[in-house]
Amino acid sequence: MTTRVAIVGGTGKLGGIIRDIVNADDAYLVHAVLTSRSDIDEIDGADLVVDASTPAVSIDVVRAAVERGINVLVGTSGWSAERIALVRPLVDAAGTGAVFIPNFSLGSVIGSALASAAAPFFPSIEIVEAHRESKVDSPSGTAVRTAELVAAARSAVGPVESPHVDQRARGQRVASVPVHSLRRPGVVAKQDVILSGPGESLTITHDTIEPARAYAPGIRLALEHALGARGVVVGLDSFLDIGIRTPHAAGRGPVDEGGVPGQVARATGA
Repeated sequence: MTTRVAIVGGTGKLGGIIRDIVNADDAYLVHAVLTSRSDIDEIDGADLVVDASTPAVSIDVVRAAVERGINVLVGTSGWSAERIALVRPLVDAAGTGAVFIPNFSLGSVIGSALASAAAPFFPSIEIVEAHRESKVDSPSGTAVRTAELVAAARSAVGPVESPHVDQRARGQRVASVPVHSLRRPGVVAKQDVILSGPGESLTITHDTIEPARAYAPGIRLALEHALGARGVVVGLDSFLDIGIRTPHAAGRGPVDEGGVPGQVARATGA
């Protein structure tokens, strides 16, 4: 059976990648492509809504899908745990599914999981993330998700040490973790999680080089699971087991994508 997909923000960078993947797969049919000027009623009749819009309108897209009883896959940035909590009762009441993916890159998911696994062992943790100058929100959804995972992993030992956070140059605290955002040309997406302890530091870096290639395996995985999801699901790691203990459910099992192209991930110690 063919799944009819409505893509909100389907003419943007991420939306275009999603649209190409949907078009290339016989299991899916592009039901509608919505822009900022489209009527939200164009999602009527879809089996799945994919949101790749902007943080300002994303919550309206999610509400519109849930009200129509349509599952929604959200790739738009800006969804913190607090914001997701606002729509959780609506999703539960409707009996639908809302899947929030801060980053479709498998390497990014693994990097965040590594950071959360290491978090209890380092008292000082900060995140530096960089995106192209056209990204309208900061911190990035990936940085927010990483900080929330770090905080959850440190529930037994307490929040990270972050001195002088009253100074604006110290970044924005997310779940006690200072996050520093760079917006500049010449970069696609990069995140450094810097964990420091007595006499040493550990830096976990993820660098997206080719978005279309880096995101494709994760988009396919998310599409596969989003249609049958129930309730709120957060993170691509909900659908795979990457073999790293994290402070939330491991997922449904490993997925072989034949490698993770288009990105570089590395962990360094100093």
